[in-house]
Amino acid sequence: MKIKDIVVLEEAAEDMASGRLFYDKQEKGVGDYFWESILSDLESLALYAGIHQRYFSLFRMLSKRFP
Repeated sequence: MKIKDIVVLEEAAEDMASGRLFYDKQEKGVGDYFWESILSDLESLALYAGIHQRYFSLFRMLSKRFP
């Protein structure tokens, strides 16, 4: 299966940025760990394309490390 693009909705990007700030306020450095975890999840979505649940005709994967 060939995947052309990974689309991150504007709302999702805003949630990611807010999450990073939120976790950094909890403890310094945790926001960076959150951010790297999310990026790792996105890379996994590209690597394992086609095995994820479809949602509105797009493959979707929710982060498991940070709810």
